[in-house]
Amino acid sequence: MKRKLVCAIIGMTMAASLLAGCGGSSDTAATDETAAEEEGAEEEAPSGDVITVGYAQVGHESDWRMANTQNYYDVFSAENGYDLQLIDCDNDNAAQIEAVRSFIQQELDYIVIAPIETAGWDTVLQEAEDAGIPVIIADREIDADNYDAWVGTNTVNEGITAGNWLGEYLDGADANILVIEGSVGASATLGRTEGFDSVLAEHPEWTKIDQQSGDFTQSGGQEVMESFIKSYEGQFNVVVCQNDNEAYGAMDAMDAAGITYGVDGDVIIISFDATHDGLQYTLDGKINCDVECNPIQAETVAEVIQLMAAGEEYPESTLVDDEAFVAPGIESAYATTMTQEILDGRAY
Repeated sequence: MKRKLVCAIIGMTMAASLLAGCGGSSDTAATDETAAEEEGAEEEAPSGDVITVGYAQVGHESDWRMANTQNYYDVFSAENGYDLQLIDCDNDNAAQIEAVRSFIQQELDYIVIAPIETAGWDTVLQEAEDAGIPVIIADREIDADNYDAWVGTNTVNEGITAGNWLGEYLDGADANILVIEGSVGASATLGRTEGFDSVLAEHPEWTKIDQQSGDFTQSGGQEVMESFIKSYEGQFNVVVCQNDNEAYGAMDAMDAAGITYGVDGDVIIISFDATHDGLQYTLDGKINCDVECNPIQAETVAEVIQLMAAGEEYPESTLVDDEAFVAPGIESAYATTMTQEILDGRAY
């Protein structure tokens, strides 16, 4: 089995948009109807063999995750020659490992995993290898290396981008920072924290007051922010939320407490994901900076699978490009100023 290669990067074609979604009474009439159905099925069937793919999805905890799921349904469709078995693991790591085992037992052609946690994958990946089923890790990362390919974003760089933008924006001013982290043990959480903290270490005028997990959910972000407000009201001027849904919850909590935020407020908000609603808030000036984590990854995964199926050389590691966006009126070397035109062109 091929091992992970960290730095190989290939380009990908971005999807322009996500598609929507997930008789006679006699024997003769029934026979004719059946024949017509079979003829129609033959006409609609894709050429070549159907490729069976199992996708062990994290869950449905955020707008980003649902866009990613829809992207897989759109790309790995019957019309495109695939039979997709997608299991929503509802942020349950044990359930996700069992989902992968079910794919192995079904003898699917390929397995794709968006891992909930980084650790604990060696055994089940060895089972897939023993069964001769290629495994692609998508979106996030894991500690093991016995898989065939990886497709995703660089979450460490996302954290660095957020930190660099904040340094540029504050231009030497003090920052008292609260961080609402993502799910504990998720590589996106670890990467964004590592990247941001590496920039934080370069700014002695910055203080991270506290950080707690909001589990990548709006309710989690609101709960953590409410706790922060009780403990640190008046002591912070920056809130970093590790995804858009957490940012929505944090804004709800600050609204209830009468705390202003965004371009014209007392608190700077940095978010991650850059979903449609997150960028709408950025355009409205409520989120100062939103760093993209691109959910449109299924096309790239499909490209890798097609190369595997053809017996051709394939990239072992593929980075999906990301951007960052800032509210109107903010000029940045690290991010693009948000416009209505950009928002209208977003596929998710």
